Amino acid sequence: MVNRERTLRICPKGHRYYKCTDCGTCPKCEQANKPTEGFLARLSSPARNALQHEGITSLKQLADYSEKEILALHGVGPTTMPILKMALEEENLQFKL
Repeated sequence: MVNRERTLRICPKGHRYYKCTDCGTCPKCEQANKPTEGFLARLSSPARNALQHEGITSLKQLADYSEKEILALHGVGPTTMPILKMALEEENLQFKL
């Protein structure tokens, strides 16, 4: 494993945090923006951000995509799919075939 140097960053809101990548996402701001309800609240930040970036904020919108299309999004992995399938099933929806 490569040991990268962590650098101190300060977000526009003044939060101080360390990162070893080019990602500029502030962990404190990200936590504050996490939904408290709905299917997006069940997901990890990378998966949630990937769906939101694609414009998917509701289960009805999610049902317009196939499993393969969702898995192709950067940030969505195989552990996300059972969570999404369960959320769709709860609303009598499914992925596009």
